[in-house]
Amino acid sequence: MFERLKKVFTQPDATIMQPVVPDPLSEWAGRRGITITGLGEGKGFKLEGKIGNKPWKLECGESTRDYILGDELRARADLKLNDDVAILIMNRPLKEALENRAYEMYTDTLQTTKDPSLPEEMRWLAMYPEASWDSFPPEFWKRYSVLAEKRGHALAWLDPHLGQLLLNWPEPAPNEQVPFILMLLRGKVYLRMQYSPADIPTLAHATQIFTCACKSGVSGLTADILV
Repeated sequence: MFERLKKVFTQPDATIMQPVVPDPLSEWAGRRGITITGLGEGKGFKLEGKIGNKPWKLECGESTRDYILGDELRARADLKLNDDVAILIMNRPLKEALENRAYEMYTDTLQTTKDPSLPEEMRWLAMYPEASWDSFPPEFWKRYSVLAEKRGHALAWLDPHLGQLLLNWPEPAPNEQVPFILMLLRGKVYLRMQYSPADIPTLAHATQIFTCACKSGVSGLTADILV
């Protein structure tokens, strides 16, 4: 994926001597103080940066979930937040698909016997209630579902700026069917999504959503809010 993105923007005409063309992906990362490295031929790439003094990492590579087709973006930052906070933002079509799968597994005696453990994402659906609030527009709740152990935690984390970023993807934007998960769990922020469309604007916006979620977690989930 890393090499493919580079080639899209740097393919030379074999018959003409071309000047060296800067790699747009590396340029984009460099302007933001982000380190980018390849993971090997055909294995994707990795971005690394910091929120304050806390490191974060975002990788693009082969999907690790069967509900994600093609390449996957997955990010993680250990912010050392309170372990009691549990919030999950998931695009609604994915939530409905996982709920249907969980129902089928529970009602299929043979399948349940063969595999009694559900994937982690399905367990979250059973563990955490859905939360919503009127200050966000209806189109947000049509596209996303917010699950949280405590509604107040979700309100503190999912501020208006983060909400706008989740709705306003750059064109050609991922549609609402593209699997997407953003969560705060065990003191860490995670992002997982299908890399579609696989272009720099999508990568840049997903990175912005993730880093904004990290900053919102640090600033919004303070000790007094968690009481």
